[in-house]
Amino acid sequence: MMKSRIWKSSGIWIRFILISLLFGFLVALFSGSLQIKRDIHADASLDNFKVYMNRRIPALMKKYRIPGCNIALVKDCEVVWTEAYGYADAENGRKLTINTPMSVQSITKSVTAWGVMRLVEKGLIDLDAPVSQYLKSDYLIENITTRQLLSHTAGLPLGDFTRVYSPGETMPSNRDVTFEEAVPVYKAGTRFSYSNTGYNLLEIVIEDITGQSFSEYIRTEIFLPLGMESATFEIDRKASLFLPTGYNLGGEPVPVYLYPSKASGGLFATANDIARFAASGMKETSVLSGESIRLMYTPQSQRIGIYGLLFKGYGLGHFIEKLPNGMLSISHGGQGNGIMTHFQAVPETGDAIVILTNSQQSRLFFAYVLRDWARWRGFPSAGMGRIVLGQYGLCGVIGILISISLLLVFRQISPYYQRKQKCFRVLRVGIAFILFGILMRCAGSEYLLITSVYPILSVWLGCAIFVFAIALLISALLVEYPRIEQKAIPNTDLKGYHQYLIYNGSEEGS
Repeated sequence: MMKSRIWKSSGIWIRFILISLLFGFLVALFSGSLQIKRDIHADASLDNFKVYMNRRIPALMKKYRIPGCNIALVKDCEVVWTEAYGYADAENGRKLTINTPMSVQSITKSVTAWGVMRLVEKGLIDLDAPVSQYLKSDYLIENITTRQLLSHTAGLPLGDFTRVYSPGETMPSNRDVTFEEAVPVYKAGTRFSYSNTGYNLLEIVIEDITGQSFSEYIRTEIFLPLGMESATFEIDRKASLFLPTGYNLGGEPVPVYLYPSKASGGLFATANDIARFAASGMKETSVLSGESIRLMYTPQSQRIGIYGLLFKGYGLGHFIEKLPNGMLSISHGGQGNGIMTHFQAVPETGDAIVILTNSQQSRLFFAYVLRDWARWRGFPSAGMGRIVLGQYGLCGVIGILISISLLLVFRQISPYYQRKQKCFRVLRVGIAFILFGILMRCAGSEYLLITSVYPILSVWLGCAIFVFAIALLISALLVEYPRIEQKAIPNTDLKGYHQYLIYNGSEEGS
């Protein structure tokens, strides 16, 4: 009897797992997450890779509704290819070109780090001295250092990245905004906390030390020596007419905007500019020594929160990871309203890739392009490639939710369903309303990480959670049937069995 129950229970779980896998597969298939690999081989020529990408990128852009993309490749520390796809302004049919500067958002932080290290090499900044000693304005936080600001370990807040202005519009100064926001939320040096405010404080440090505007200092010390001809922080109303329109998570157009601060995300550049910058970080340059570059690529913090899913740590202005083959890889991405960007480099091989888009739902697009690029260059996929694997896990979660929902409904209408205790019914109602509340809050949010990473599957997940909540309510609130009990038939011979039926029937009739 005990073995029979165990076997029956195991059979139920096996069926549940198989059904969940089936639904997960169907979700992956119909959501477009299940893709047939179209491999590019490591021994393919650059021309063959271009042909492959000229097919691959437009197909991915169409799937993820990305209007425009600029891409650049670095091989052997030299820029070997740049290409533009799609539109700078989809509504007006304005094409994106390789010469169109784009907002690169937080890639700016890597450039700012170069600017700071330039002053370190000149002996004007000590990375471990209190940053307050370099400021002309009174800043009372004495224990925050330049190294901590560069590595996001100063304990400063993220900052208000929604405070944006149209080109030509009057806006507050970076000094006013930063000193308002630069109030520590953690003790300096105790934890990683990604902070735009920290980099905006470095902008003030650079200006106070050099006596130049941040824009002019970076132009003369970084852009011009590295050949970043189109890179600029200065965008006026006239120039903005030629820049790409952004497109947010809902696919709605976002006009060009500026931040009061520049050092954390205010740079506009072409893919070729960023490719030149990435190439310079893999060789000796007139701007920085190899020692300073290696220091920027050395992890200062290895416990980096959610970023740890993709990267090993954060150095000075760069995310750091080790590829499965042991090679060091550095990168940085950027995201703003309607914009998403990324660059990745492998200094040991002299390879890098730059991807700039005017869409806020580009992470899966990046992951696929990076995976193809890594396969072509013959090294394992970078950490962003895990996003591709993550979507299969999400399909599995959706499959499980659908399976549980069906199980709850089928058990409710089954005559063999056992009556639940009242406390479990109340619990199910409570969970259902909590899920409804979460869905309503998510629907009213302008930005959700999961929507940014998985724009298509996040809709499927929302629907699956809604169906699951409905199933919980049905199982808890509808009238239940009591379980039908079946009498066991004695294990006897045929004659005894007939006698049992006669006896049992006469007993019930009396």
